[in-house]
Amino acid sequence: MVNLPLFIIIPFGMAFFIPMVSRKIKWVPDVLGNITTFILLILSLMTLNLEYVYHIGGWKAPFGIVLVLDGLSCLLLIIINLISFMATLFSVEYLEKLYTSKLRYYSLFLLMVGGMNGTVLSGDLFNLFVFMEIASIASYALVAFGCQASELEASFKYLVMGNVGSLLVLYAIALLYGKTGSLNMADVAKILINIPYDNLIAFAFVLIISGFMIKSALVPFHAWLPDAHPSAPSPISAMLSGVVIKALGVYVVIRLIFNLFGFTPLISNVLIYMGVISMIFGVCLAVLQWDLKRLLAYHSISQMGYVFTGIGLGTPLGILGGLFHLFNHSLFKSLLFLNAGSIEYEIGTRDLNKMGLLYKKMPITSFATFISSMSISGIPPFNGFWSKFIIILAAIKAGRPIIAFWAVIGSILTLSSFSKVLKYSIYGKGEKFNEEKWEKIKEVGDLMIVPLIILSVLCIFSGLLLYGMTEGIFSPVINVLNGGVVEYINKVLGS
Repeated sequence: MVNLPLFIIIPFGMAFFIPMVSRKIKWVPDVLGNITTFILLILSLMTLNLEYVYHIGGWKAPFGIVLVLDGLSCLLLIIINLISFMATLFSVEYLEKLYTSKLRYYSLFLLMVGGMNGTVLSGDLFNLFVFMEIASIASYALVAFGCQASELEASFKYLVMGNVGSLLVLYAIALLYGKTGSLNMADVAKILINIPYDNLIAFAFVLIISGFMIKSALVPFHAWLPDAHPSAPSPISAMLSGVVIKALGVYVVIRLIFNLFGFTPLISNVLIYMGVISMIFGVCLAVLQWDLKRLLAYHSISQMGYVFTGIGLGTPLGILGGLFHLFNHSLFKSLLFLNAGSIEYEIGTRDLNKMGLLYKKMPITSFATFISSMSISGIPPFNGFWSKFIIILAAIKAGRPIIAFWAVIGSILTLSSFSKVLKYSIYGKGEKFNEEKWEKIKEVGDLMIVPLIILSVLCIFSGLLLYGMTEGIFSPVINVLNGGVVEYINKVLGS
């Protein structure tokens, strides 16, 4: 059994320890940062198929603070700590050329990781909010880490939008506390199912879900994302898109809807329609982009639409598709941002028009870009195909063929967008291609290549995780959502 507080104590402790010992020894932040994220990855893998409630100080819920490990929080822990380790490994060489002050970078990075781990494990609303804020504040600083004008502007926009979301969440928590006299999520859920559903509860629900929708960057709450993701250092872009919007947004929305307020047909329709709008709106904007990282940022909006569409269907097959796409997106989108970071590292630009013929100079990065492009486009046998196929199949089985149709259209437009990426950057030439600059390009260093190879292999073979379908490896996660409010109450409160 894994000691759950370690997921919070280790990154927070190292976030303060690294600056204390790193001022004179240059390599210490890299070593300690990577050791920390590797240990967290091992611990997260050890939580597979475990379910239990950790009572801080031995105080039982609802009076004490609890950390809850179940299938859903286990999935998010693995995603957070896998991508974190890939990002810190990539950062070792990446930061050398483009940024300074590694000790501050790793300190902020580990604060962000610890905050996300705390968010997905927290069993009460206020601590969830506190951990979310720690992770958010660290991510605001990391977006502005280069201190250039565009980065500071993007970070400020992200901060403003993030704080609006945080205020909505805090106000909603205050309303729920005033109504129920409790902050423990299971206890709040237990009280809500035994009292009439009035306007105050409905208002609190709208506020808290809207706040976390901002963190999820779902349309129409997406305005901060297209600026924040491209401006951040590429490992942070990979974290923002691959992990942060999931841990601080998607996860909490799913948890609150299924395990606190309850899943209803109205909520189902709202999630589906918002998902479809995000799916199509995001990809249409992505097709028009020539800045590589901005193009990838808009695809994050689109791909989260697939996740919410699958979850919104509410069927075991739909939930499987949505959760599997959540996992797959963390792999291929992180890989895409790391590829973009490698290309920018060597070429010094994100403009597709200034790139060309990279397969000759950067074969591994080019191969990884091809794999991730096919994965996000839903081309078999890569992982994105399987999760999109499950969502489309679930929509048809649920009697929603129009939803399935839009999911297919979104995938076709995604393929069109990444065909442009491959044509202008990897296998062809942009209009402003510079032959002289091209001659000096070479493949990035080994420590930047390793994460690209690992994530590419996972994109190719993670489709095997579908073995057993709803009864396979994702069954504990599906059971958490299918069990609904009552099952969650019984698990945490033991009654």
